[in-house]
Amino acid sequence: MPLYKRKPFALAEKPKDLKPNEPVFQVRFTKEIFRDYSEYLRRINLYRHRVWTCKLTGKNYLTYEEALVSEKKAAEVVQKFPEELVAPVLHDVQFSMLSLKDLGDAVAQKLQGCLSEGSELYGRKNDHVYSCKIERVVKDGEKTRYEVAWLDKYERLPKKIVIDEEDLIRCKGRFSRAFLRSFIRESTYRSIPWVLHEKLAKKHGIPTDPPDELKDQFSVEDGVVVINKKRKKSEDAEGKENGFHDPCEIGREDKLKAQSIRYPIDDLLVQYTEYDKQLAERPPPCREFDVPMECVGNYLMVWDFCTSFGRLLNLSPFSLEDFGRAVCHKGSNLVLITECHSALLRFLLKDNSEYFVAVQKKRPKLKITLITWTEYLSDFLELIGIVELSNHIGTIKRGHYGLLDIQAKLAILCELVCRVLETEYFKQKLDEDIEKQYALAATRREEILEESRKKREDHLKIQSNGKEATNGCGNSSDTGSDNHLKENGDMPCSNGKRTSQSKHSVENSESELAVSSFKNAKKKKVDDKNATSKMNASSKTASDKLIKDEGKETSKNWSLAQRAAHKMRKNEIKEHIEKRSKEQRIEYLEREIEKKVIRSNPLGKDRDYNRYWFFRRDGRIFVESSDSIQWGYYSSSEELDALIGSLNVKGERERALKKQLENLYNKISSVLEKRSKEVAQKAATTDDADVRRSTRVRAPPRDNPAVAFLKYVNKWKED
Repeated sequence: MPLYKRKPFALAEKPKDLKPNEPVFQVRFTKEIFRDYSEYLRRINLYRHRVWTCKLTGKNYLTYEEALVSEKKAAEVVQKFPEELVAPVLHDVQFSMLSLKDLGDAVAQKLQGCLSEGSELYGRKNDHVYSCKIERVVKDGEKTRYEVAWLDKYERLPKKIVIDEEDLIRCKGRFSRAFLRSFIRESTYRSIPWVLHEKLAKKHGIPTDPPDELKDQFSVEDGVVVINKKRKKSEDAEGKENGFHDPCEIGREDKLKAQSIRYPIDDLLVQYTEYDKQLAERPPPCREFDVPMECVGNYLMVWDFCTSFGRLLNLSPFSLEDFGRAVCHKGSNLVLITECHSALLRFLLKDNSEYFVAVQKKRPKLKITLITWTEYLSDFLELIGIVELSNHIGTIKRGHYGLLDIQAKLAILCELVCRVLETEYFKQKLDEDIEKQYALAATRREEILEESRKKREDHLKIQSNGKEATNGCGNSSDTGSDNHLKENGDMPCSNGKRTSQSKHSVENSESELAVSSFKNAKKKKVDDKNATSKMNASSKTASDKLIKDEGKETSKNWSLAQRAAHKMRKNEIKEHIEKRSKEQRIEYLEREIEKKVIRSNPLGKDRDYNRYWFFRRDGRIFVESSDSIQWGYYSSSEELDALIGSLNVKGERERALKKQLENLYNKISSVLEKRSKEVAQKAATTDDADVRRSTRVRAPPRDNPAVAFLKYVNKWKED
C-alpha cells in the first residue's frame, strides 16, 4: 500500500446497511465506496496530489495511482529473488535495528561474499580472463573448488572445468542495493525494528518473538509488534515537533489552526493569496511538431546527440526542422538520414564490440557508403534482436527505408545512439572532453580570482593612502596642542619628553595616549581585516559559483599522470590566450567551455513537474510533461517574459526554475529574437518561391527553405 507522509494510510471502510440499488460513488483503483459526493471528491483530490510514496522503492512525489503501479512493478521484480537465499536474508532482517540503508548494505555485502551455483563471474585460464558460470560446488576436504562452464563464444575452451576459488574473479553483485531495499520493504510491516509479516516468518521458520534485549522497548499484542507507551509518547511528541501528523487525522486537517509557513515549500502545498493573483498568466505552449507527439522525445534526443557530438561522429550539424522533415520524408536515399545512420554505424565499428566482430565475419572490407549503409543497418538490427525493430529488416534490405513509419525510424536511431553511448571508444573520448572542460574551467577560475586579487589590492592601497592623509592632519593638530601645553607651563624637553609640574598627570596623559594609539591601531587592523575578508568573500563566492556551474574537480583522486596532463592543458590554454585582453580571454574561455557539451540538462521544473529544456542549437524553450507524453515550446521573447512572470517563488521548483531563467535571460532572449527573425525571413522566402513567375524573367527563383534538408551535405565526413 502506498505511504502518505511516509506512513501507512488507512482506506475508508465500506458503508454499513448499503442497499443494492442505492447510488454510491466508488474510487476506481482503491474500490472505496462513498455515499456523500463531497467526501468522495475530497478523497479523489487527495489521491491526485503528489504526496504519496511507493513503499517498495521509496519513490516520492507520486500520485496514489502512480505509487500503486510502482509497487506492482517492484513486487514483480522482487519475486525474482532466488528461493535459496530468502531464508538467510530474512533471518538478518528480523528485528534488526539498523536503518534501511545500513541494513541493505549489510545484506549486499553478505551476498557478495557467497559463491553459489548459477553465479556468473570471471575466471582465469592460461593467463587470460574469461566469463564463466558456476555449475557445481565441489568439496575437496577443507578446500572448496568450483566446476565452471565457460561462456566466451569466441575462444575455443573446454566446456567444463574445475578451478580453485583464487582463480575466480568476483564481478558486480547480482542484486543492487535498491533491489534489496525493495525486498526488505515488501517482506516487513514495520521498520526499526524491522518485523517480518507473520505468514512469511512462519513459512521460513523464523522466530516472531522479540529478542531479550528488545523486550523492554517492544511488546507483542495480537501477533503484532508494538512500541511501548512511554517510547511511543516521546516519538509522537518528536513527530509533532517535526511537522508529522497521524494519517487518520486527514479528515480533521481543515479544522486545525493555520500555522505560519516558511517559504519556499513544495509547490503543491502553496496556498494562494491576494499577492499571488498579481502573477502573470502562463502562456500555453505551441504543440505543432513535424513528427507525431509520441515521438517528440526520441526526436529531440537523437537530434541533440548528433549535433552536440558532431565533431566526434564526423557529422556536420543540421537544424531541428530539417531533421524532422527528413524523418517524415518517404525518400529512401535521403542524404541527411543516410549520413546520420552511417556516422553512428562507423562509430560502432571503431569499437571492438560484438557488432564489430559480427560484421567482420560477413564483410572483410569494412566500408559504409551511401549504397551499402542499409546492409550494415540490417546486420545491426539482426544482432540486437529487438522484435519490434527486426520486423523492418526485409523492408530495409529491399531499399525501401523511407516507407517505414516515423516511430520505427526514430526507434532505430535511438537504439543506435544508446549503443554508441555504451562503447568504450565513446567513453574514452568523453573522458578527454571532461578533462579539457576541467582545464578550461580552472583557467577561467584563475582569471577571475586574479582579477579579484587585483581589485582587493587596489582597494587596500586606496584605503591606506586615505589613512596616511588622515594621520597627516592629525600631526598638525598635535602642534596646536603643544602650543596649548606651553601656555600652561608644560614644556617639551630636548629629548622629546615633556616636563610637567605633576608627574602623575604626565603618566596619565602617556597612558591615555598609549590606549588611544592602541585603539587606533586595533581599529585599523580590524578595518583592514574586514576589507580583506569582504574581498576574499567576494572572490570565494565567485569561485564557488564557478565550481557549482562546472562541477567539482576530483583532483584528490587523480593520478600523477592525470595531474601532469591537466597542468599541461592549462599551460597550453594560457599560452593561447596570453596576448588577448581580459574581456577577450573570459569570452574565449566561456565559448570553449560551452562547446565541450557533456550532456543536456533541463532548466528546471514547474509546479506540476513539467520539465523545461533549452538546446543551444535551437532557439526555443521546450516543455515536457511529467509523464513525458506531451511536449510544447515557446519561441518568442514575449512568451519568455510571461513564463518568468507566472512562476511563483513560494514553491521550491518554480523558484529554482525562475532563478535559472533569469540567469540565462540575456542569452535565451537573444537566441529567441534571432530565431524569430530567421522564421520571418524564411516565411517571406517561401512566399516568394511560391509566386508564379513570368517566362520572360530569366532570374532563377529563390531556394525554398522547406526543402533545404534535401540539399544537406556532410562537410565533416571522414575520408
